[in-house]
Amino acid sequence: MEIFKSPEEMRGWAREQALSGKTISLVPTMGYFHEGHLSLMRLAAQQGDLVVVSLFVNPTQFGPNEDLDRYPRDFERDMTLVRQEKVAAVFAPTPESMYPQGFQTEVSVRNLAIYLCGRTRPGHFAGVTTVVSKLFNIVQPDVAVFGEKDFQQLAIIRRMVCDMNIPVRIVSLPIVREADGLAMSSRNANLDPANRVAALSLSTALYLARERCRQGVTSVVELTKILEAHILSFAGTAIDYASFVDSETLEPMTVVDERTVLALAVRIDGKVRLIDNGYVIPKPTN
Repeated sequence: MEIFKSPEEMRGWAREQALSGKTISLVPTMGYFHEGHLSLMRLAAQQGDLVVVSLFVNPTQFGPNEDLDRYPRDFERDMTLVRQEKVAAVFAPTPESMYPQGFQTEVSVRNLAIYLCGRTRPGHFAGVTTVVSKLFNIVQPDVAVFGEKDFQQLAIIRRMVCDMNIPVRIVSLPIVREADGLAMSSRNANLDPANRVAALSLSTALYLARERCRQGVTSVVELTKILEAHILSFAGTAIDYASFVDSETLEPMTVVDERTVLALAVRIDGKVRLIDNGYVIPKPTN
């Protein structure tokens, strides 16, 4: 497995693979790998000849009062895990190599970024789309694999690829959960035992919304009251949003139907911000 630190080295390697007829699947990550990341790598291995994993804690998607400094990092641990998967190369650039002095270009998707996380994290998604577009330009993948845990991010990246005619096929993986239902996240490492219990407020709220919907409650106003009371019954929780949105436009909905996604963002003990989501009426599986 190759490890590249500079964009020039990564691009040169990718060009050589393309000239030899190999296809590349990219898994963009911020590191501190868990089973969710490893599942993305395994899916990527099914989509192309070679898997490239990028590992970059992108500073431009963190606001001034967010957890950039506390975001978990352990490069050697990550390399131990990634070497157990079918990964051909890791791209682990420095912030200085990705954003050299004088950098001033931004890629943004307007409408999809104003909802959900975009309301409380101004500039976040512009940071995401800028870095993802840079990764696509550097790695030149045929396929890129993302998790569905950040539903809004996935929708925005799909829109960017479509709007900008970027020749990358986007593949998504359903949320990977712990045995108790908690969505896997690198930020889970920042939870102490008490906060770990409070973190279950998100997944249990999703299950509660589905149960109430099956019982005939489809009014978003009524469901929102039920879910907010449920989440706040866990000690130390504060709701950023509990929103019922259209799965394609992310616009708020008033009545639940087959297109409705429940998107959740909750702060635990004022320190750890977690997200979760899911269709309120689950899609049938084959």
